[in-house]
Amino acid sequence: MHVLAHGLGGRTDLPLDAVAAIAGGGLAVAASFLALTAAWKRPRLHPGAGRPLPPALARALDSTALTAAGRALALAAAALVVAVAFAGPPSDARNLAPWALFVTFWVGLVPASVLLGPVWRRVNPLRTLHAALCRATRTPPSGRRPLPARLGYWPAAAWLTGFVWLELVAPHRSDPRLVGALILAYAAGNLTPAWWFGRDWFTRGDGFEAYSSLLARLCPIGRRGDGALVLRTPLTGLMKGDPEPGLTATACVLIGSTGFDGITRTTYWRDNVDPASVPAGTLGLAAAVGAVALLYVAALTLSERLTRHDPALPHTRSWPARFAATLLPIALGYTLAHYFSFFVLEGQTTFILAGDPFGTGLNLLGSTGNRVDYDLAGPTLIAQVQVNAIVLGHICGTIAAHDLALRGPGPAARAQLPVAAVMVALTCAGLFALLSG
Repeated sequence: MHVLAHGLGGRTDLPLDAVAAIAGGGLAVAASFLALTAAWKRPRLHPGAGRPLPPALARALDSTALTAAGRALALAAAALVVAVAFAGPPSDARNLAPWALFVTFWVGLVPASVLLGPVWRRVNPLRTLHAALCRATRTPPSGRRPLPARLGYWPAAAWLTGFVWLELVAPHRSDPRLVGALILAYAAGNLTPAWWFGRDWFTRGDGFEAYSSLLARLCPIGRRGDGALVLRTPLTGLMKGDPEPGLTATACVLIGSTGFDGITRTTYWRDNVDPASVPAGTLGLAAAVGAVALLYVAALTLSERLTRHDPALPHTRSWPARFAATLLPIALGYTLAHYFSFFVLEGQTTFILAGDPFGTGLNLLGSTGNRVDYDLAGPTLIAQVQVNAIVLGHICGTIAAHDLALRGPGPAARAQLPVAAVMVALTCAGLFALLSG
């Protein structure tokens, strides 16, 4: 049994014409760009806009009791997973820990954050442990030294790179004992700088909290400048526009890693690369992330050069950083495409194993002995979700980039052509990797 199969092995049976899907996806993104330049002449996505939630609902969502309950539940769940990793069955097929980490948590964090907001920041067990550590050592929660602003999201990008390497390349990655050790190492690796720099470390230093908070910018529930909870157009959360160090790298890691996951499923990769080769996998992952970063930075740099002699536009070389948030819809699209079936189908295993976490014969949830229902998501549904997620992700990224450009400084319509070309190229490449298994 291989926990990290990602539910993509059946792509060759998906009821799709690959050539038509790739061509259609590329044309759809190109057409969306043309429509935007013709009809979208002024900014329409206003960060401060939104309809306030009913006061009673807003108070309930912001209540300290809900936060305390969420943190207690998250800490208990994390402790259970670690305990099962070390004391549960040695087989990854029967141990809850790998499934809870790689399926329920890693993949489930995506819909939870997009639909509910930055939930992991709200319940992060590392924040709970950090508060206890500060009390025990009489250290202020704000830390002993201010967190350097230049770090930005770079620590999160590093943590996420390490995690996707573990998930996609590392040998024995589903070994329960290894999973338990890695969870503890990750906790120690974040609690130590948080104790020194303060709780603000988790916002951009904890890879999982940063990942959740970035995806939460696409949530239809957000906050106005005065802190009020509002219903908003999801893309408005991307309109901040201030360069954030490391955000480009973080987004490129998310896009490139899912792209690499798709590449490893292609016939070419399977026929020419040893799937157990760690050097080949590491180089492939680095190349995929690097290619996405190179294309993005090159497109924005070319856009800057095309507007260099336009006196109507202020010029800046921070465009790649300023527009980095517009990569998040693409990252979301790739994640949905590559993990949807994995989460819906293999995710059932977490619930099944939770009924008897230590393998002692219990049946706490009435799920012990059940089998995964693979009819829950058929080939047609999987194909539709995968293709539409990639195409719509790129279209939403194009819309966000265009609206942000209209706010200036940013490329005019003519200078947005390199960005549009990259969007079309990434759409076609993503669909090719997805459909050429």
